[in-house]
Amino acid sequence: MRLKNKIAIVTGAASGFGEGIARKFVAEGAQVLIVDRDGDAAQRVATVLGAKAIRADVAVAADVRAMVEAAYDHFGGLNILVNNAGVGHTPQPLEGLDEAEFDRILAVNVKSIYLAAKEAVPRFKLQKRGVILNIASTAGVSPRPRLAWYNASKGWVITATRAMAVELAPFGVRVVALNPVAGETPLLKTFMGEDTPEVRAKFLASIPIGRFSTPEDMGNAACFLCSDEASMITGVAMEVDGGRCI
Repeated sequence: MRLKNKIAIVTGAASGFGEGIARKFVAEGAQVLIVDRDGDAAQRVATVLGAKAIRADVAVAADVRAMVEAAYDHFGGLNILVNNAGVGHTPQPLEGLDEAEFDRILAVNVKSIYLAAKEAVPRFKLQKRGVILNIASTAGVSPRPRLAWYNASKGWVITATRAMAVELAPFGVRVVALNPVAGETPLLKTFMGEDTPEVRAKFLASIPIGRFSTPEDMGNAACFLCSDEASMITGVAMEVDGGRCI
């Protein structure tokens, strides 16, 4: 029960890594608000876990404000904010990506963290505690070709995590990140372009441990970083990648 009496928001929690993090948090005693732009899926996960759910698009300021307010309305506070929601693009030459898709990547992967900080950080400063966990990617450390703008967005997340950590440490607020390698989530096919045995083998060949990240892997790492056991850890982007970035 490492997160007993903790209140957490997890975005993009209706599937994939977000759902894995939410499941682990609930198992470790946290009260969790499941956030996803698919409201029905969010409610299904929340019902199974005994959590609360809210539909929100993390790229929309009003939705993010409502998300944070919902945590206070349902649970009476907030201790942990997990910025997990993200989008990718199919492999392609960097000059070929459509402008609207580029804008969506920046809105979901980058602007959402800014919007969430605008709402949560003032509250964390007042209570002199809090943890923000941003889900970045090995793509921000060791970029794969033909995924340039996704890579760049996750590099931003890593830098933002470090910058936020330095500024918020005096207020008792920790900011950390996770860098997963490609995982068994709905986004996997997007990154690979197509899901075939040949393409999977190519991706797996770059991971020394020889498998993809799982939602359980992410949940375990997130639980540690957001728990009091990690009270001396801030500004790190922990790689959960089976050795991919070595």
